[in-house]
Amino acid sequence: MANDKTNKKRILKRIIQLLVSVGGFAYIFHKIPLNEVIENWNFGMTPWIIAMLVAATLVMAIQANRWKGLSVQGPEIPFKTYYAYTAMGYFFNNLLPTGFGGDAVKSLAFGKNFNQTSQSVSAVLIARIQGLLAMFFCFFIALPFALSKAEIPWIYTLIMTVASLACIVFISLCLFSDKIPVPASIANKLTFIAKLQKSLSIYRHHKKQILLSSLDSLWLQLLTLFTAYAYFKAVNVDIDISILVVFTSITIVISMLPISLNGIGIREGTQVALFTGILGIPAPVVLSAGLLGYIPLLFQAMQGAIVLLTYKKL
Repeated sequence: MANDKTNKKRILKRIIQLLVSVGGFAYIFHKIPLNEVIENWNFGMTPWIIAMLVAATLVMAIQANRWKGLSVQGPEIPFKTYYAYTAMGYFFNNLLPTGFGGDAVKSLAFGKNFNQTSQSVSAVLIARIQGLLAMFFCFFIALPFALSKAEIPWIYTLIMTVASLACIVFISLCLFSDKIPVPASIANKLTFIAKLQKSLSIYRHHKKQILLSSLDSLWLQLLTLFTAYAYFKAVNVDIDISILVVFTSITIVISMLPISLNGIGIREGTQVALFTGILGIPAPVVLSAGLLGYIPLLFQAMQGAIVLLTYKKL
């Protein structure tokens, strides 16, 4: 009976998220005619699209390398295997809300196949938080320069400050999770918690791996920013780098809110609010640039689909 209620709540939540995404797109295209968006696309943007696809591949490769580096226990597993599971994660990220669903699927599948579930989940969790911290690092470096060139409402800075502090607290709790007592009633029912605590806390003794994965996270953030730069250049828009860093980071954080399907509909509305509302770039141009950002995502998801079709060969 309890499972039925849980399933109903989950289904209702997905329906609401779908409605938010569809409603977001419907509202945007009601305000911005589709033909005004499409007219900004032409064959001249092909080199920038190719550059985005190259960047998307590099992102996946670096993520796989970061995951491999954080796998400090267990047998040596080839890089190509980590890459394959990373691709699979991208496939599910585009189907599940918040962009974290694919992380859960790939880490659990990897852990089950190689009998190291707790370490797999821990490595992916640490890597995800490091990625967010790298984004906040870039944001706060760029923020003073952006503020000197545009009037950015203080609420955005507040949101990013709170989110960054939450990440710092969370990663600290992860690294010292073995110091956090778990009630016996919970520990006995959920035996995986103790294993996860041990796997997370072990990174306190692997500072080199943490440092190298942090550098990988910084490279990933720079590639993400390059992708944003590329899709704006594809529609012939030049944007100050500091403002691009700040606005892209804000968009990512707001899109992570679990109120839509993987940020769809929310992402576009946020981009228009920032780039049009603050910088004055025409909304159709902002939307046409933002929609190009789905091309590398689909490219990554296609690689994941190929992995799933050949899953037994992994």
